[in-house]
Amino acid sequence: MNHNREVILCEPKQAHRAVLALWEFVKPLLVEGKRYVLELREDTRSAAQNRLLHSRIGDIALQQTWAGKYRSTDVWKRLLTAAWLRASGEHVEILPALDGHGVDVVFRHTSELTRAECVELSDFIMAWGDENGVRWRPASLGREWAGLAERK
Repeated sequence: MNHNREVILCEPKQAHRAVLALWEFVKPLLVEGKRYVLELREDTRSAAQNRLLHSRIGDIALQQTWAGKYRSTDVWKRLLTAAWLRASGEHVEILPALDGHGVDVVFRHTSELTRAECVELSDFIMAWGDENGVRWRPASLGREWAGLAERK
């Protein structure tokens, strides 16, 4: 039987109830000798933030070239994320490739971003696009997802 649980903690009273309920759930299992891992982490980006991010990256991929070629949305996502991380003072590693041919850039995935970080990256992408003449579709302007910044 799968005993995995994920609880989103939003405010103190709700969090307190959730932690007590988790304790009531796990206590008998621990008494039986089972072991569990409890992970506490900041909430990651929302589905709306993800759609906005990908819409903006898609607009760039359709309109811009890099190093003389149009690039896929995946390549643009990597380029923009790496640039944002460097601009934010976060570490990006360039490592020799495992097969010995070339190098690889290693950095965090956008799926690991907090909501606040996702807003920062999305704003960075918008600024980059504005500076480079990208014409944004309505979805990339966030009209479908008003209030995104307030949910940081």
